[in-house]
Amino acid sequence: MKKHLLSALMLCVALAVVGCGQRKKETLMKYRPLGNTGLMVSEISIGCGGFEKLDSAASLELMTMALDSGMNYIDIYDANPKTRSNIGYALQGRRDEMIIQGHIGTIFKDGQHTRTRDVEEARQGFEDLLERLGTDHIEVGMIHITDSHEEWDELDGSPFLEYVFQLKKEGKIKHIGVSSHNAEVALRAAKSGWIEVIMFSLNPAFDRLRGGAIPWDKGAMENLQAGIDPVRVELYDYCATHNIGVTVMKTFGGGGRLLDPKASPLGVAYTPEQCIAYCLAKPCISTCILGIDNLDELKTDLHWLHATEAEKDYTNVGPRADADKGGDCTYCNHCSPCTQGIPIAIVNELLDKAERDGMTPELQAQYDALPHHAGECTHCGACLSRCPFGVDIPTQMDKAKEVFGK
Repeated sequence: MKKHLLSALMLCVALAVVGCGQRKKETLMKYRPLGNTGLMVSEISIGCGGFEKLDSAASLELMTMALDSGMNYIDIYDANPKTRSNIGYALQGRRDEMIIQGHIGTIFKDGQHTRTRDVEEARQGFEDLLERLGTDHIEVGMIHITDSHEEWDELDGSPFLEYVFQLKKEGKIKHIGVSSHNAEVALRAAKSGWIEVIMFSLNPAFDRLRGGAIPWDKGAMENLQAGIDPVRVELYDYCATHNIGVTVMKTFGGGGRLLDPKASPLGVAYTPEQCIAYCLAKPCISTCILGIDNLDELKTDLHWLHATEAEKDYTNVGPRADADKGGDCTYCNHCSPCTQGIPIAIVNELLDKAERDGMTPELQAQYDALPHHAGECTHCGACLSRCPFGVDIPTQMDKAKEVFGK
């Protein structure tokens, strides 16, 4: 009897360790919720672009190292049959360990990756994705690239959008997302009520674009402004407060430009760790998707798991850091700790909401519940040297005292 009880106990432990069909490994990887989807995703994840350049054996080697390190999220935007087939081959036997973000409206036509809103083309492209991956579903169905207001407007009530909803109803996708490089469009998507995940281009350079500008606009990258774009601040705040998952593309600036001092639009190089830390400092971010071409690049990126806080610190990178005086708070908490214990990021967030939307009893109650308040600021300046955006924090605290009364 004891033997049977012991065997049953061991089986229960084994099932608990496996958990929902997923293997559990010892790893330094940290995980974050993907909005309100119920999924927990690794802080850093895999982009699909490199798989086009690999053969099946190299694809398997790269995927094995990624999975064994704890990476559990992959974005597959590329419709190239080689890319999809290599990923499918590399995931054989381990599909349950990987959360797949696949794109709808992407096809391979005339020898190249192409965006489409034609329903029949989109259907063929999506069915090809499932077949080559060897799966009957993906976790996140990403509406591929919606970069203009016109493109977003055209989605409303369209046969293409009906097809996306049908895929979710059939269980072929579990959650609906959209990818965009336009902060204004991404904000509209977040406020739509039916988008659960947004794939957005985010890094220290792109955050200085203004309004609806996208990196590919003529002259956009030559006219970067000091401080973060207010539209982006609102987007990140909205996604955080409404529990919408954000997956980051272009973490290193697209093609790794931010890692190269000659190519960087900021005129100075960041390290991979600094770029990743910059993105993950925003509370809405679920994962940073990294373009990985080979094992050496993967090993470099995986240093994130061992990086020290000093290696992750991006707050004083290069000469352009001083140009950000008077920038906007992104609530990243790098200003902490305050000598008086004031939760500066929360105070700034509540102040921004009050100034943008008007004071409400709820905002006042949230402020009153804080352990320390803006009126306790002594203007010591300790926070100023740590702020990556040059926010005039003492002035912000003075404003908050006026608005909230203490």
